[in-house]
Amino acid sequence: MINVLFAAKPERWVEYEIPLKNAFKAANLDAIVQTQFAPEEVDYIVYAPNSTVQDFTPYTRCKAVLNLWAGVENIVGNKTLTMPLCRMVDPGMTQGMKEWVVGHVMRHHLGMDRNILGQTGDWTPHVPPLAQDRRVTIMGLGELGSACAEALRDLGFDVAGWSRRAKDISGVTCLNGDEGLKTALSRADILVLLLPKTAATENLLNAERLAWMPKGAMIVNPGRGPLIDDDALLAALNTGHIAHATLDVFRVEPLPKEHPYWAHPNVTVTPHIASETRVKTSSEVVAENVRRGEAGEPFVHVVDRSAGY
Repeated sequence: MINVLFAAKPERWVEYEIPLKNAFKAANLDAIVQTQFAPEEVDYIVYAPNSTVQDFTPYTRCKAVLNLWAGVENIVGNKTLTMPLCRMVDPGMTQGMKEWVVGHVMRHHLGMDRNILGQTGDWTPHVPPLAQDRRVTIMGLGELGSACAEALRDLGFDVAGWSRRAKDISGVTCLNGDEGLKTALSRADILVLLLPKTAATENLLNAERLAWMPKGAMIVNPGRGPLIDDDALLAALNTGHIAHATLDVFRVEPLPKEHPYWAHPNVTVTPHIASETRVKTSSEVVAENVRRGEAGEPFVHVVDRSAGY
């Protein structure tokens, strides 16, 4: 019998109990999944970083901690976590992110706000460029960033991507490292941020780097709030150097009502809805990693502690 501890908020257990049990059954795993065990009896922990479980020392039998979130910045530095940590790479989340990113890139590319928000009675035709003439840069080429880059490439956009390490995606100009960062930003008519939050990425988009972007560029951030220096972005928006920013993630969430982003005419705030872990598909990902652990196979999506993701 495999003992799987579900360590997340109670409302998540209501959502996940049946899908997880179904996923384990479909994987032919004889598993007990529940919210309480004696720590020394636990084989795997299905985990959300806002769980009450913060000290992993008592879980002496645990083979892996299986994160329900794509982001691991709130758990990766935990010194008591000595067993493998696997991040969530969920096909449902990936599809949701592709849809959200493509939707907002197309919105900015076509200038849709001009008509949606401009029902003034003035007949002012405008013709956007074709996708092939619009340069989109994706910052971050992990699972989500790569999927978005491929989706935008398939729509005909001139797509580049930037990552810390070298990547290779057919039909996408892949740049990396410090030497590729300025090139990536300098050609970004529309910039999509899908980097993890690490010490190296915090405030990556600061005043100097915003100035590298073309005048009138647009920013779409469904990644992490701290990637952007908020004061620098507001200044660039106020001068018109950045034409618009669509922001889904913030340093403090919910975004405080007094924050200047809410009232800024060239900022769109969305309430961290770009994509969410899907219960059914993420349960299947968890079950597959448990199957691997029991079969002695390598886990998938293991976090690189030194890189922070």
